[in-house]
Amino acid sequence: MRFVDEVRIRLEAGKGGQGCVSFRREKYVPRGGPDGGDGGKGGDIYLEASERKHTLLDFRYRHSFIAPPGKHGQGQNKHGKGGQDLILEVPVGTVVKTVDTGEVIADLSNPGQRWLAAGGGPGGKGNARFVTSAVRVPRFAEDGCEGERKELVLELKLLADVGLVGLPNAGKSTLIAAISAARPKIADYPFTTLVPNLGVVQYADSPPFVVADIPGLIEGAHQGVGLGTRFLRHIERTRVLLHVIDISRIPRAEPLLPFNQIENELACYSQEIVLKRRVIALNKTDLVADAGTIETIASAYRQTKHPVVVISALQREGLQDLQKLLVQILNSVE
Repeated sequence: MRFVDEVRIRLEAGKGGQGCVSFRREKYVPRGGPDGGDGGKGGDIYLEASERKHTLLDFRYRHSFIAPPGKHGQGQNKHGKGGQDLILEVPVGTVVKTVDTGEVIADLSNPGQRWLAAGGGPGGKGNARFVTSAVRVPRFAEDGCEGERKELVLELKLLADVGLVGLPNAGKSTLIAAISAARPKIADYPFTTLVPNLGVVQYADSPPFVVADIPGLIEGAHQGVGLGTRFLRHIERTRVLLHVIDISRIPRAEPLLPFNQIENELACYSQEIVLKRRVIALNKTDLVADAGTIETIASAYRQTKHPVVVISALQREGLQDLQKLLVQILNSVE
């Protein structure tokens, strides 16, 4: 299934039905008077957060949505039926923005949450509504009003407990495949992961938690380099960040360089992300023969005051310790 996380849609709520011009005509009822009914209200358009949806693919090729109009009023004071509401299901975590300013006008972060995106037009009044002492036989009625028309931007921000961040080829995809049932594409060239992947991790008897594999970040990601801003927004809703670092490529003169590169991009993108808890996973220990080198690098990373775990996702070494640590931290984070 193709992952789509940003779309632009056009909505047109239903038009209200016309009021009716009618007069009561019955045998033995002189001067029956007006009896035109009102038109029905046009259908509304709602956006509803659904756990059945995981991508905005439904809106990729169909951009325009029109709700049904209200029915016209009829004689004998019969009011028109209202147009049926149109409910568009979107993934949980969808943010709605205006096209012009990018202002956030709705945040559908809870399953079942429903938001009125475009209101249907009210129906016109029938001539029975206009009877007064001065106007006993009104021969006019109102037309229904147009429904709201809007253009909106839908943006999906994944909801995950743990977000994997790191440079390209750090081994994030291999890690999420090793600890969950996710099966991302894995290869030994940069930018193998082009879209975020989600995996559910079950450790011992603890409640399962969701891990998001965010595509590799590069310098300038906060400015959109390498589609960085599209990837960074998926980190905003995670509770814990897991830095995955390729220990085999760490420069000895500056061991913290990969960590600092990612931290700089995160800080430039959002100060809120800076406040999130972190865990550092030094990956690919199977490519480093010298145990002393591994310990030296691990000691350097412990100076960051973040928990450090040494792992090999490919060999599945250290993963139990990593999962246990993540569970403990998630239990302590709101």
